[in-house]
Amino acid sequence: MSEEIELKFIVHPDAVSSLGERVSATGGVHSPAQHLVNIYFDTAELDLRRHGVGLRVRGNNGRYEMTAKTAGKVVAGLHQHPEYNIPLPGPELDIALLPAEVWPEGVSAAALQSRLEPLFRTDYQREKWVVTYGDSEIEVAFDRGEVVAGDEREAICELEMELLLGNITDLLSFARSLTVDGGLRLGSLSKAARGYHLAAGNPPREIRALPLLRPAPKATVEQGLSEALSLALSHWQYHEELWLAGVPLARESILTAITLIRETFVVMGNMIPRKATTVLRAQLAEVSERLALPDGDPRTLCYEAVYLQCKLALTTWLILAGWQSSVTDAARKKLDGSFKRFADVMLSRCAAELKVAFGRALSPEEYHQQLPRLERRIMAFHLLSGSYPANKVLSYILHWQGLQQAIALPGTNDLEFMRRQAVTQAGFWRSVNNR
Repeated sequence: MSEEIELKFIVHPDAVSSLGERVSATGGVHSPAQHLVNIYFDTAELDLRRHGVGLRVRGNNGRYEMTAKTAGKVVAGLHQHPEYNIPLPGPELDIALLPAEVWPEGVSAAALQSRLEPLFRTDYQREKWVVTYGDSEIEVAFDRGEVVAGDEREAICELEMELLLGNITDLLSFARSLTVDGGLRLGSLSKAARGYHLAAGNPPREIRALPLLRPAPKATVEQGLSEALSLALSHWQYHEELWLAGVPLARESILTAITLIRETFVVMGNMIPRKATTVLRAQLAEVSERLALPDGDPRTLCYEAVYLQCKLALTTWLILAGWQSSVTDAARKKLDGSFKRFADVMLSRCAAELKVAFGRALSPEEYHQQLPRLERRIMAFHLLSGSYPANKVLSYILHWQGLQQAIALPGTNDLEFMRRQAVTQAGFWRSVNNR
């Protein structure tokens, strides 16, 4: 068993012709393109998918290999998961050769074997380079072909960077050096994920509401920080795919994710110094400005270097815990403390701030001046409220969102009603003073 750590990028059609030259310029050892066919298997009930196991047989010039990938972690375009590779004498699947640890508790390989069937396939040309960068060895693979499930097809045009030997810092640094010319974007969907979606009939993906952050019951503040940024990046990635697929409203969800990231920096501001997030905040501001342009084209913006560099910087900061070198000893103690306790304190502060800001009727100009503050505090409620019943949290947030919409829509008659409803509601969290 090995752990696969890779960065996945989607390549813009205009960048295909120059991509080989860009990779070759890094001095890597080049291997000519090979034709790869992968058949993915599952039961009719998708038992493997439900347990987070991907199973395939790969054919390459008369040689065959069975691979099982178990559930792992995806942050933006960085994929990390355990992988098991077993040589096969032919194209026939034989899961008895896989170690027992592949299967979740209660799942029998012997019982599965007869129920497995081909579900979809990937068919593509793979060109490779092996690059030495820093103290690490990185495989760069350029794949062009398609995913096929029945009558459904989807093009593959991807660049994958897999860490063969060394450390993840070098992998991320190498990616930054290779992506400065644009033409790439981070890809969060694996080939298998895309194949499963096609096998299900390629149903349209829908816009998702921003979920509440739900860290583990005894999570530390630092763990809450990591999970908040992971949540925001996941929300961004998902809706980027929708925007590119022709869903215009998905752009607003990307902006929501960016607001969530920026508000996370604010909420954690008494522990994470501003100097630790200066570059990130500047990059986020620039991307937000570009996204806000009414005529912005996702097929251009999502492949621009500035857009990609921002997401890569965030991914690097999160994966490598980039804040740790900047925190003081006092801040370290706070980061090691209870996220739940911290959240309760911050919820009270956020609510008090909004009640002061909207405690009286305001002029139209004053309402619009307070709108950015309201938007940020609503994001804070999403970050801090995950320990409480969702119905109470969402009801509380809904009143503030009603006020937000009333301010944003000129001429509404409900503004004063919505203000009073929001300001007078009781907090759903337990009073910190009564602990």
